[in-house]
Amino acid sequence: MSISLEDVKRVANLARMDLDDAEANKLTEDLSKILDFAASIQELDTDDVPPTTHCIEFANVLRADEVRPSVDRDEALGQAPKADDECFVAPRII
Repeated sequence: MSISLEDVKRVANLARMDLDDAEANKLTEDLSKILDFAASIQELDTDDVPPTTHCIEFANVLRADEVRPSVDRDEALGQAPKADDECFVAPRII
């Protein structure tokens, strides 16, 4: 499968790319090679290959979600420059 020079120029125009003739010819050649490679991959027999999201197996490496003690709210708010009854107070940023 190859791509025509007219197709490359049309797509370049849509992408607002200003290509001279040498650049358009080089891009046409490069894109044709890419499309030929993609077509060769389509010829592979993948009937016995199960769908996967990763090429190797791995397990979740996150820690277990366990309830643990944390900093007391009053202690944390007591160290803030400004706080109200339940929240830190910060200047408005727009």
